[in-house]
Amino acid sequence: MVTETQLALVASLLRRGRNLDRLSTGLTLLALAYGLAALLGATQSATASLLCGLLLMLGLAQKYWALRVALDAELFQHLADTSTELPQRTADLDQALLTLGLQAKPSSPRDGNQRSHGALRLLRLQAAWLVAQLLLALAIILVMPWLSLAG
Repeated sequence: MVTETQLALVASLLRRGRNLDRLSTGLTLLALAYGLAALLGATQSATASLLCGLLLMLGLAQKYWALRVALDAELFQHLADTSTELPQRTADLDQALLTLGLQAKPSSPRDGNQRSHGALRLLRLQAAWLVAQLLLALAIILVMPWLSLAG
């Protein structure tokens, strides 16, 4: 049986995804600015443009997971606020998700622990996309001076 405290803790952890999203948004905007600099007449190498395009794509993937995590954070907070009616609220939530096409028909009802683990898995996926974006940004910073010397 999941408790109100556990639901509130999961909601709080999921809200940390906003901080991850802000960092990713900054990197994504830098990549976009670099890509748009060509419109102002700045010269760019094809390699740098490709790497920044990839950085932008990673940022968009992270943004998708950030939206999913933010939705789950709000839903978990709602469940925590109404934990006295938890069985009815989770049934209502499952029905609403099913009606809106946001969830496939589950083979069996999920308990609170399964829901918590699934939501935290989404947060880990969001963090993984951010880590990929950060590693690529670091690689760009380290490799770009060498590419300019070689070309």
